[in-house]
Amino acid sequence: MRLISTRGHSPPATLEEAVFRGPAPDGGLYMPREIPSLTPAHRERLRERPWPDLVQAVLSALLQDALAPEALGEISANSLGFPVPVVQLEERIHVLELFHGPTLAFKDVGARFMARLLTHFRKQGGPPITVLTATSGDTGGAVADAFHGVPGVRVVILFPEGKVTPRQERQFSTLGGNVLALAIRGDFDDCQRLAKEAFSKRSGQKDPSGDSPGSWPLLTSANSINVGRFLPQITYFFNAWQQFSGLKETRTQILFSVPSGNYGNLAAGLLAKAMGLPGASFLAATNVNDVVPQYLQTGVYAPRPSTPTLSTAMDVGHPSNLERILHLYGGSLARIRKDLVGQRVSDDETRACIRRVHQRIGYVLDPHSAVGLAALEAELRRRPEMTGVVLATAHPAKFAEVVEPVLGESLPIPRKLAERLDAERKVVTLEPRLEALNEILDGRAGSHTEETRKT
Repeated sequence: MRLISTRGHSPPATLEEAVFRGPAPDGGLYMPREIPSLTPAHRERLRERPWPDLVQAVLSALLQDALAPEALGEISANSLGFPVPVVQLEERIHVLELFHGPTLAFKDVGARFMARLLTHFRKQGGPPITVLTATSGDTGGAVADAFHGVPGVRVVILFPEGKVTPRQERQFSTLGGNVLALAIRGDFDDCQRLAKEAFSKRSGQKDPSGDSPGSWPLLTSANSINVGRFLPQITYFFNAWQQFSGLKETRTQILFSVPSGNYGNLAAGLLAKAMGLPGASFLAATNVNDVVPQYLQTGVYAPRPSTPTLSTAMDVGHPSNLERILHLYGGSLARIRKDLVGQRVSDDETRACIRRVHQRIGYVLDPHSAVGLAALEAELRRRPEMTGVVLATAHPAKFAEVVEPVLGESLPIPRKLAERLDAERKVVTLEPRLEALNEILDGRAGSHTEETRKT
């Protein structure tokens, strides 16, 4: 199995090489060179598999010989010991609850799998590795939890100061140890830019020990730009299809509504379709940061600075994974439009959706999932042949400052979240400049940093 860059200017890489590099040397993102097509017989064998076994079956078809079957099975079993249930809200509307992992967000699936994959590949006694990750909210907590305490791995989280919820921030800013939280004076696009610049500048680094030159880059990513985190996300689309089949629905066409910020989730779904996920279409559900829906409508891609909204994790003005989608479809907008539509949802519509669903059936949505549901409701009105599945990306208690005023009541705090709220906050504030980040990565503290410790 070989992975190739979306930009086509880097040589093919093994899975191990791609996981340790993060982005390809040419700045592109890794994608499988060949995409297998699952036969109807293969898909039929997936129907009865439990969740970790389903992950192993789907990824073994994709990864081929990149991982031994026993290694893939062990990684899947150790990563995914939590459910991802489909819950029916109404006759044609379902949610795929992806927030039952340790940090109550869908990012747990990819982050935990990648952490164990990296540990599997990391050679005994190899040099330390820094996992550099930009987050608009849930990625930081999931990556920090997945790698916390892993020997030889340092985690550096870049987050926009004051632009993630306090509860989200606590999940990565209170761990300490091998996890460092950097508050960037800017927005998520600044964080993502800094990470990309750091990878670009350090892409030629070698193992300082002199052994196996080039095999041990010192810097890698755990954002969805890393193929080790991206590929496991394919599997829960198959999981949703598997559960949906058991509901005995008469409609066999599924419209997946994907709350979209950096578009890794959506790119994974489209890759699942390319592998043979049956009857699937996709909806890119965004807040006012709608550069991709605008692109789908006009054919013009115009990235712009992000606008703050209630659904903070989706406040992205220049999404990285659009590059993967374009690569998957050979750059053909006409082909993309056959599988993908876009819908924009305002903050007022987000609040209204949270309130309406709770009043009607007692179900509580976080603001990102509410964007997905509001967009789905609008799209299903013109597509009566389809049944919708919203990817519920986070537990609503992580966004209490948004949800509780809308509902007029307090939400119970899950134990996994409550245990972090009283822990000491350890944050370093940083100017959004590569020089300042490099001082941190190189173990130097300079004039661009300011350490903050608050309870």
